[in-house]
Amino acid sequence: MAEAKLEVAIVDYGMGNLRSVQKGLERVGVNAEITRDVGRIGKAAGVVLPGVGAFGACMDNLRRYDLEGVVRDAVDSGRPFLGICVGMQLLFEESEEYGPVQGLGILRGRCRRFPRTNDPAYRVPHMGWNQLDLVEPSPLFDGLAEGAFVYFVHSYYAESDDPSVIAATTTYGPRFVASVVRDNLFGCQFHPEKSQDVGLRILKNFGDVVMKNGTADERR
Repeated sequence: MAEAKLEVAIVDYGMGNLRSVQKGLERVGVNAEITRDVGRIGKAAGVVLPGVGAFGACMDNLRRYDLEGVVRDAVDSGRPFLGICVGMQLLFEESEEYGPVQGLGILRGRCRRFPRTNDPAYRVPHMGWNQLDLVEPSPLFDGLAEGAFVYFVHSYYAESDDPSVIAATTTYGPRFVASVVRDNLFGCQFHPEKSQDVGLRILKNFGDVVMKNGTADERR
C-alpha cells in the first residue's frame, strides 16, 4: 500500500506548541504531521518550524536531534517553509538572548530584547493582541485587512538588515518585524494558531501555497 503523501511536516525538536499548530492546520484542511524523522521532513510538500522558549535552547535542540541540516535543506529546496515565533527568529543570524547566540543565518539580522522603560503600561514580554501593519505583499496575508489583530507572546524581536524581506510590522515600544517573506520562506513572530479567525486564514493561505507549489512540482 502506497504511503500517503505528507502535505506539511511540523518539525519536532522538543520546543514549541506543536500540537496547537497541527490542530490549526488540520482545522483548515491541511494534512500535517509532527515529526523529527529527517526522511519524512525531506519528503513533505511544506515545512513548519514552530518555537517557544529561549533562542539558544531552540538552536541546541535542533542540533541535538540532527535537524539543523534538514531545516536548511527545506528552505533551499524551494518548498514552502513557515517559521513561527522563535521558529522565525532562528532564521536570523543571531540573538542577544543569553548571548549573542548564533542562529541559522538564512536571513540577515539579529534578535533584540524589548527595551526596559518606567512606563507601567509597557510590560515585557509583549503578550496579547496587536495589529499588523502590512508592508510588502505576502501570500500569507491574502484576504486580510490592514490592521488585523494577531496574538503575540515574546520578549525578543527580530531586527532585519534587509528591508525587502519584511512583510509586516507591529509596534510595541519599537516598531518591529512581525512577519517576513522571501520566495518560499515565510515567518510570523506572532502565533497564527492562537490568532482565531485571522490566524486560521493565515494557516489556510500557507496550506494553499503548499498545494500550489506541489502541483507545480508534479507538472515538471
